[in-house]
Amino acid sequence: MSNKPQNLAQSAAPGVICVGLGPGDPELMSVKADRLVRGARHVAFFRKKGRPGKARQLVDGLLRSEASEYAMEYPVTTEIPVDSPEYVQLLSRFYDDWCLRLAELAKQEQVIVLCEGDPFLYGSFMHLYTRLRERGDVGLQVVPGIPGMVGCWHATGQPITWGDDVLGVMTGTLSEDELVRRMETADALVVMKVGRNLPRIRRALVRAGRLESAWLVQNGSTANEQVERLAEVGDEVCPYFAIVLVHGQGRRPEAAW
Repeated sequence: MSNKPQNLAQSAAPGVICVGLGPGDPELMSVKADRLVRGARHVAFFRKKGRPGKARQLVDGLLRSEASEYAMEYPVTTEIPVDSPEYVQLLSRFYDDWCLRLAELAKQEQVIVLCEGDPFLYGSFMHLYTRLRERGDVGLQVVPGIPGMVGCWHATGQPITWGDDVLGVMTGTLSEDELVRRMETADALVVMKVGRNLPRIRRALVRAGRLESAWLVQNGSTANEQVERLAEVGDEVCPYFAIVLVHGQGRRPEAAW
């Protein structure tokens, strides 16, 4: 049963609101997201242990000084394979625990959960959302955000799709063979979750005959943005949130002049 009151974001009513922060540039955050972040009394965000957290960094200078912060630190990231039973078990317990903690707090207070990009596009909050929705005992709402991939393809200065182009979105965590299969069947490509997966992504692009058209965008739409032809950069580990792009070349009207 869905439990998503539409008036949650209009007041400080108790509940959980996940806010999509957009691709990185604070000025690309929605008006609603900005208002909720600035007014938040309780703020939760995901982060890797020992790191500040990407979402938390995006709201530097926006939070109230008295806001209570809750860092949800992943128990594991790349230390063990993502498809191993241990990985799945550790993450399941992690999400179960934070679902319980947020639900208890949200019965009395409004809790804002921060999420880069859009929460429903590969966002960690999805795992909390399904658990909280199943409980059905707290208000629950999600505020959309501009996906990170959008900021990245704008950074290249080229349209990602034309005419009837089919856009394929995939993660770098897929096997090389699966990446090749999908790269060969889509006109335009977005490969997310790059990081240490870059060598495998590059090999797949070579096999699919698309390396020369690929771009690597790191920290898209931020002050540290880097946009390079993938064929011209090495396999040094880049940020997990870097994105590889191949633009579509589909149908378009030719200029008359």
